[in-house]
Amino acid sequence: MGAVAQPRFGVWAVVYGSWGPFDHPDDPVDASWERNRRLIVEADRLGFDSTLIAQHVVNPFGDELDQLETWTSAAALAALTERIEIIAAIKPYLVHPVVLAKQALQIQEISGGRFGLNLVNAWYKPELERAGIPFAEHDERYAYGREWISVVRGLLAGERVSFEGKHFQVDGYQLRPAGSSPTVYVGGESDPARALVADKADVWFINGQPKENVARLIEDVAARPRSGPPVRFGLSAFVVARETDAEAEAELAALWELAEAGKARWEALVADADPKAVMFQTFAKYPHIGTNGGTAAGLVGSYDTVAQRIREWADLGIETFMVQFQPFEAEMRRFAEHVIPRVRLTSSKLELAR
Repeated sequence: MGAVAQPRFGVWAVVYGSWGPFDHPDDPVDASWERNRRLIVEADRLGFDSTLIAQHVVNPFGDELDQLETWTSAAALAALTERIEIIAAIKPYLVHPVVLAKQALQIQEISGGRFGLNLVNAWYKPELERAGIPFAEHDERYAYGREWISVVRGLLAGERVSFEGKHFQVDGYQLRPAGSSPTVYVGGESDPARALVADKADVWFINGQPKENVARLIEDVAARPRSGPPVRFGLSAFVVARETDAEAEAELAALWELAEAGKARWEALVADADPKAVMFQTFAKYPHIGTNGGTAAGLVGSYDTVAQRIREWADLGIETFMVQFQPFEAEMRRFAEHVIPRVRLTSSKLELAR
């Protein structure tokens, strides 16, 4: 993979109410629509490129906690923002592909072409099982997801779709109006996930982990047969940036203390996850703050250190950095003020040098 000239930066909507320890004194757990509206409108104003709205129907850290609904929120945010890309996650078992494709096209129109959907094939068993939806074995979920996205992609492209598969039978279905097709993001790191990425994704979201791991994953997917443009790559990361490396490490240590106090919630979540989900196997190897690999991506340090590490990730081929913070709003502003300009200045100098 070649280096990315100008990295993109996205923020996770706070659909759980927090992306770090739940007992942080300056970050009350708040998954409300009002908080998310304020946060993403501000991220748009600050110049962030994307937001990712993860999907759960119930909060996996405990069903007594609030949980933001993804697709209604995506439609509302599309109408309230001006330039930021709105990415909504979707679990195929929850919505029929014909219905979902129609919703996606509508949000694409509302946003003026700033919409993307993130296909995730589910790992949290109680969410489906308690609703009476069978939680299929790992590889079968990916087989289902492959059929599902095959239908969706054709409909998003404005095609008249006929499909005959194990799970879906579609006969000459076409949706209107159809404009530009939303970007399709796919998550997951197992072999079935990588095969699906190579066949159907525009962008692959990779969980935060050591650089050598990510390099191998990118090399594997980039080498697989594919029709159409090359796959692009995104990385999830939790950022702790301060004036000095020592200050950042001290803040990380404080977060670890809070995480230790609340580790029972994390342990309960892992107990309800599919043990075959590769991301949880990876998480067990690389302790971290945040979800989806979080601080294992290494974006902890001084502003200059974090900017340099982002540049190194971009040299590896990472285009989009989907970042988390705590407390979210204050640290998002810090990142926009101190880190993004450093990255973009370095990128501009590299472009001139070429």
